[in-house]
Amino acid sequence: MTFEEILPQLKKGQKIIRKGWSGFELYVILVNGETYQDTLVTPYFLIKTADEGFSSFAPTVCDILAEDWEIVE
Repeated sequence: MTFEEILPQLKKGQKIIRKGWSGFELYVILVNGETYQDTLVTPYFLIKTADEGFSSFAPTVCDILAEDWEIVE
């Protein structure tokens, strides 16, 4: 799938990944509706990795143009 095709699924709470990744990356999620000090935080992506827990994720141009995105459980 393309990023454009999978983005609606990500917005619905699905976990996504690229087939081309090495396996260290487990999935990407969208965090939405969070607050900090009673102020709404803008939505952001997190990536779950095998050994570091969660980290922020910003898709690269290669990620956005890739066609190997898939939904994971």
